[in-house]
Amino acid sequence: MRILIVEDEVRLASSLQDLLELGGYSADISHDGESGLDNALTGIYDVVLLDVMLPKLDGFTVLRRMRAAGNATPVLMLTARSEVADKVEGLDCGADYYLTKPFEPQELLACIRALTRRQPELRGADLLEYGDLKLDKSAFSLSCGERSVRLSRKEYDMMELLMRNRDLILTKETLLLKIWGYESDAEDNNVEVYISFLRKKLEHLHSGVKIKTIRMVGYCLAVP
Repeated sequence: MRILIVEDEVRLASSLQDLLELGGYSADISHDGESGLDNALTGIYDVVLLDVMLPKLDGFTVLRRMRAAGNATPVLMLTARSEVADKVEGLDCGADYYLTKPFEPQELLACIRALTRRQPELRGADLLEYGDLKLDKSAFSLSCGERSVRLSRKEYDMMELLMRNRDLILTKETLLLKIWGYESDAEDNNVEVYISFLRKKLEHLHSGVKIKTIRMVGYCLAVP
């Protein structure tokens, strides 16, 4: 699960990133509202931690523009402000929760767990099905009928993205950002290699599901 931290206090942002990564999440940082909005609108994040007082664009503006663009990513607002009016404004802008600084690390992690539980696509997340395939998170396995194969972490993450998005086309850029992250040196050929791995495993499973290449665009799953 990938989280975007939009926080201009460099030390706090770094501490939050360390906390989230210790909790098993992947986290990226934006230090101003403008870059935070650009990153949030990519749609690759599961949760956005958004400070209110930011340079270039304040958190309320970032949130309004996210929602106006149709981005429904859960947003947890972080701020030193404790006035009721500020909290009301944040919630009216489309925030899912409001946490006032200073807060306890465990409180933040609990809020993130609560937000992700509320996302429909994450309910029953231990088992995904598409066509004749079943993807089991608890065992990192992909199965078809009586046949089953184990997946590496990146194979699993890529297959999960493809299955959750079903017939939608995922670009190489989206797969790179979602699986490897912004700071990775991974390139298009990394995506191609893992797509090849998954295709071989689908053949081994004798599955009818195929990974289609949409030339110059990306990949999607298809069933006969």
